[in-house]
Amino acid sequence: MRKLKNSELDRLSVEDFKQVEKKPIIIVLDNIRSLNNIGSVFRTSDAFLIEKIYLCGITATPPHKDIHKTALGSTETVDWEYVENTMDLVDRLKAENVKICSIEQAENATMLDNFTPEANTKYALVFGNEVKGVAQKVVSASDTVIEIPQYGTKHSLNISVSCGVVVWDIFSKLKTITE
Repeated sequence: MRKLKNSELDRLSVEDFKQVEKKPIIIVLDNIRSLNNIGSVFRTSDAFLIEKIYLCGITATPPHKDIHKTALGSTETVDWEYVENTMDLVDRLKAENVKICSIEQAENATMLDNFTPEANTKYALVFGNEVKGVAQKVVSASDTVIEIPQYGTKHSLNISVSCGVVVWDIFSKLKTITE
């Protein structure tokens, strides 16, 4: 088995990426502190054709050298918008029939492996602050709360890791119901 060269990866140009059909997934970052985490979420969003990222509250916005360091140019491909108040955004998305899914540990949460996305439905995945998580008001307003099952002693994942796990899982499940 031979490793592929970058030239063999069949990468989309920025223009082609902008034109390709995106998955019905939106990411909402609720008060993320780490610029590196923000950049990593952009990179994951590019990899899985995420429709848009909303940066809320204290979440920093591009251009910023520390976001760029982990985003590796994906701030130029993935659509994004800053919204000051996460609840205002949640209300707006709900009015557009987007299903709000907070990624959090909560009572009656649906474990990620038991979550089944519906065809013809757009989802907003809300990821919260590195210390406090998703704001309780947002959790309460969510259509569902999804929890990543964890079995060790540290029931906590870095937000960029959580985003990668959840997006990959939902992307894979959506692929099977849309193909």
